[in-house]
Amino acid sequence: MSEATTPKDQDLNAPAPVMAADAPSTASQPAAAVGQPPARGNGLALLALLVAAAGAGAGGWGLLQMQALEARSQQQQLLLQDAQRDAQRLAQVGQTLDTRLDQLPSVEELETRRRLLAQLQGDQQLLNQRLETVLGASRQDWRLAEAEHLLRLASLRLSALQDISSATALVQAADEILHEQDDPAAFAAREQLAKSLQALRSTDNPDRTGLFLQLAALRGQVVQLNALTPTFTGEGGVLSELANEAAAQPQWWQRALQTLSEYFRIDFNADQNIRPLLAGQSLTQVRLALSLALEQAQWGALHGEAAVFKQALQQATEVLDAHFDVDNPASRSLRAALVELSARPIEVTPPDLSPALNAVQAYLQAKQSARNQQPTPVLDAPTDDIEAHLQEAPQ
Repeated sequence: MSEATTPKDQDLNAPAPVMAADAPSTASQPAAAVGQPPARGNGLALLALLVAAAGAGAGGWGLLQMQALEARSQQQQLLLQDAQRDAQRLAQVGQTLDTRLDQLPSVEELETRRRLLAQLQGDQQLLNQRLETVLGASRQDWRLAEAEHLLRLASLRLSALQDISSATALVQAADEILHEQDDPAAFAAREQLAKSLQALRSTDNPDRTGLFLQLAALRGQVVQLNALTPTFTGEGGVLSELANEAAAQPQWWQRALQTLSEYFRIDFNADQNIRPLLAGQSLTQVRLALSLALEQAQWGALHGEAAVFKQALQQATEVLDAHFDVDNPASRSLRAALVELSARPIEVTPPDLSPALNAVQAYLQAKQSARNQQPTPVLDAPTDDIEAHLQEAPQ
């Protein structure tokens, strides 16, 4: 672009050197130059100035273009250097990828490893199934062993404590365990358990705890039991009556009879047994004997020993009748309570749980025998080949 010029510039620039070259010839002809008008010379000078200015502008514009081209070339060199560095970096990455690709196994080896991995996953699934089977069987065995233990505990409580409520709850829990098994082979065992439950529910269950607490309340009443002082209905007896009838007699005679009636008593109907008063150590010993008899009755009631229970209550009644007045309200109420408690039944005949226990044990043995006869599954996967390939695999 700096070298392109218009036709007018070419016409104006072309005569300039010609004029410079013909300058001597113009000077050699003064006569002709003198004869021309001066206005034409000024126009030529102005034209020359314009041409020079245009040339200077064209030269400056060309210089600017050259500087722009140099700056652009420098920028292109910088971009080229960056592109070269990127190319080197990509080349290094490509070499690294080529190296890693060379380290990768071949297609045949990958196919072999894929096949071994599929076999290993199948073996793992088979082992998981076997483990679940073993764990499930173990849980079932534990539950069945728990049912057997519950039946043994129920039988023990019946024989030792005659506890109908606890034995019923234990047998019911054992039946629920067999129900959870959902096994048709447990029908016979559950049938025996149902019979035992029905026998337990139809057996009388005395309230031994209530009897024990009532006897404890009676023991507390014994501690507060006191003997009443015997009193006479008629003060003075016959002497007092004679004193009352001697109103017509002299006063000294009446006073004498009244005084004698205070010290002596004549009673023609003294057929009642007047007991001596208990006081001090004797009263304490009687209370202790009565309390011990009631405590023995508590033990018999709690353990279901009817003979011990009745004998202890009878002994307590005899002590109460021998040493305390029957007319005493506290003694009378205590004796009535003892008679009422002695009439209550405390001994029961518990049912036999051995048929149910034998049926459950037979079911357990049959289940264990069936489990032992089942064949153990064998793994078909080549475990040795898998381990060998895993060891040969690159880390």
